[in-house]
Amino acid sequence: MNMESINLVESFSEFKEFKNIDRSTMMLILEDVFRNMLMKKYGSADNFDIIVNIDKGDLEVWHNRVIVEDGEVEDPSAEIAYSEAIKIEPDFEIGEEVSEPVKMADFGRREILAIRQNLASKILELEKDSVYKKYMERVGDLITAEVYQVWKKEILALDDEGIELILPKTEQIPSDFFRKGDSVRAVVSRVENKNNNPLIILSRTSPVFLERMFEQEVPEVFDGLITIKKIVRVPGERAKVAVESYDDRIDPVGACVGMKGSRIHGIVRELRNENIDVINYTTNPNLYITRALSPAKINSITLDEKNKRAEVFLKPDQVSLAIGKGGFNIKLAGLLTGYEIDVYRDTDVETEDVDLMEFTDEIEQWVIDEFKNIGCDTAKSVLNLSVEDLVKRTDLEEETILEVMRILKAEFE
Repeated sequence: MNMESINLVESFSEFKEFKNIDRSTMMLILEDVFRNMLMKKYGSADNFDIIVNIDKGDLEVWHNRVIVEDGEVEDPSAEIAYSEAIKIEPDFEIGEEVSEPVKMADFGRREILAIRQNLASKILELEKDSVYKKYMERVGDLITAEVYQVWKKEILALDDEGIELILPKTEQIPSDFFRKGDSVRAVVSRVENKNNNPLIILSRTSPVFLERMFEQEVPEVFDGLITIKKIVRVPGERAKVAVESYDDRIDPVGACVGMKGSRIHGIVRELRNENIDVINYTTNPNLYITRALSPAKINSITLDEKNKRAEVFLKPDQVSLAIGKGGFNIKLAGLLTGYEIDVYRDTDVETEDVDLMEFTDEIEQWVIDEFKNIGCDTAKSVLNLSVEDLVKRTDLEEETILEVMRILKAEFE
């Protein structure tokens, strides 16, 4: 090791931590910092050579001066007196150039401190810049990070390089619960530059997160054989995913769900048991709305294309299925298809009539038999007759008949 050179690896050992900066960039910064320092100290850096040894991680500074006669030195940074020069090497002559190494010791303590600070701030700047650039390119990517700190409003996580990432409460699934040291999966949602500090925001609630999970669990999606056309979700509650395949041999829904739900199960677990409906995409709005409202079965749909409204008619027992718990099913179906969906009970006689035998828990058997004797075996056939009529034709009291009619009517409301 040449003692004359300024060994930065030792003298600035703490800068080795900066792993995002390659050595050549690091050496360029060093050269720059030293040049500034020389300018401060000597008023100019023109008469200095700065030689950077990237492999060794050190740097040599050489001071070049021309030898002049004693007493003739006008610019000490460019000239050296003859008597001084022969101390360096006895056979020097006037007019020759002397190159002398500048040692770390030639700089004062304060100057070295200034060099360090200057270096640190430049490197920090570069670090931030490289983090910002790196994550700008990764927006929308799925990453796994380690939870480092949990606060009320957000979680601080670290990636494998120790870069800080933020997962705000608003981007967490409501039932998410993380402890320090846990591993968390999320997508890079956006990168902000706050007072020159890159702020990397993660999300687990964005549709993109669900899309990336599908890519991870379903090879056909990853390979592009199945396209995810649209995802809508109420995080932690329910999601609807419309998929399409350009290859007729592939059943996109089946591939996404997997044998006995094996593929979808992993995703559902990661999403804290969010219900995921995978449906076949279609450009036929009637069919699309019908599929989007699954698991409810639909009787008919009236579309208003202009105002993007759909009136959907279903059997009474399907209405609550279509609306879904908390109204999420119908809300998501609307978001997925782009139609404002209104649900109506189908009041068609055929579809809606109910056999009297269905009411045995509310109406006594002998009463039902009375109605059957006069040929009424469904609810509508009873309701279509007047009370007087029924009193005349059966052996039932008026109040019994009124009570039966109340029970039957309730079924259709």
